[in-house]
Amino acid sequence: MLAPPRTVVRREAGLYALEQALQRRGFEHVAGADEAGRGACAGPLVAAAAILPAGKRGEVPGLADSKLLTAAARERVYDEVVARALAWSVVTVPPAEVDARGLHVCNLAAMRRALASLAVRPEYVLTDGFPVDGLGVPGLAVWKGDRVAACVAAASVLAKVTRDRLMVELHDRFPEYGFAVHKGYVTDEHSAALLRHGPCAEHRFSYVNVAAASGRRNVPPRARRPVSRPADPAQALFDVSVTEPLLLPGAAEGTVGVASGEQPQPSPSVGEDEAMEGETR
Repeated sequence: MLAPPRTVVRREAGLYALEQALQRRGFEHVAGADEAGRGACAGPLVAAAAILPAGKRGEVPGLADSKLLTAAARERVYDEVVARALAWSVVTVPPAEVDARGLHVCNLAAMRRALASLAVRPEYVLTDGFPVDGLGVPGLAVWKGDRVAACVAAASVLAKVTRDRLMVELHDRFPEYGFAVHKGYVTDEHSAALLRHGPCAEHRFSYVNVAAASGRRNVPPRARRPVSRPADPAQALFDVSVTEPLLLPGAAEGTVGVASGEQPQPSPSVGEDEAMEGETR
């Protein structure tokens, strides 16, 4: 039996070429997944997934890797993605969960959850950089996927805009850290604020710089975590399908929150710890 001809997609073919090639092979609904906040030492980890329609309707004006867009351009593209996508979803993982389970495990679990929460079941999945198993459909990890595949770029924008909005909200609660400016990433300003004020409840205590600033160093991550202010047990889950996040009552810290164009669904805790990363992004 002859093997089917190999499909070659060149990077210079454009942002939509990979999805179009998969659609020609019979995979109508191609989903992309990406995250924001891996390298940040404060704030949530956010993962998103999106399926864009085939053809002209799925071509999002201005779409690109979220890191290459200005904040204003990201907001415009975000609105276009939400309006055009066949399905989209966003998952947030609070800092305490990252500390308890590990960054990489939380990242994989959040992307699985985002993909599972799509209102349209994907037939093929593209992820940015590393593979995500347990999806039940074929998939491909694409190096710099947010610059190669439109659906991954769309997920990148959804995750980045969602996280930036949440960090601006955290700035209102913790103005001394400047979250609205650096969004929780390690900058000179953020490092100086950490040394001056110590970490707050939204910092990731498993990160070396935060642990050092807290004076705990090798103490387990959850130890002596400060109480969030204002203390509100409903603030672990967010519905970010609206302009202002909707706080879901009864949410407990240590869970994964889901938002999409549909009604948010209850979310399980993420899996056991396997690895910890802290790359700057």
